[in-house]
Amino acid sequence: MSTTELAWFKSSYSGTQGDSCVEVAVTRQAVHVRDSKDVSRLPFAVGRAGWAHFVAFAAES
Repeated sequence: MSTTELAWFKSSYSGTQGDSCVEVAVTRQAVHVRDSKDVSRLPFAVGRAGWAHFVAFAAES
């Protein structure tokens, strides 16, 4: 599946002023992350377990 076919959604933590636009798309294998303000950058993907660890760490901060 190409990244253009993914169902992207904006993070609930992204700013409302358009200055912090992070979008994610979830598949069976990975969570894909992209910066919607800079379409010249390729998105990256992390395993679902790695994403879960990241979110848990971020929640503690």
